[in-house]
Amino acid sequence: EVRGVFDLGGGVTRAVGSVTQRVGVGDERTQGVTVEVGERQAAVDLVVVVEYGESIPRVSQAVRENVIKRIEGITGLTVTEVNVEVNDLYFPGDETPQQPRVE
Repeated sequence: EVRGVFDLGGGVTRAVGSVTQRVGVGDERTQGVTVEVGERQAAVDLVVVVEYGESIPRVSQAVRENVIKRIEGITGLTVTEVNVEVNDLYFPGDETPQQPRVE
């Protein structure tokens, strides 16, 4: 929901998530997301991949604001913190398979 976020989770998280999804165990919506929930409060840690050329501070702040608005609106919990870790940058063309280095 935030412009500039390409994906959730770091490289290893995405790789493991891809394998677990294939065997029917994982869910891509939860990779890179950790939430601690109490009776009245919640704290969130996110790992994101930002699109190249986007402002990392702007994207991080927009993610924080969106997460707080959504969680507080849906659950009524107070969000005490949202930590956003930018783990990687997405460059257009990264998803295309690379040619083998040797034949």
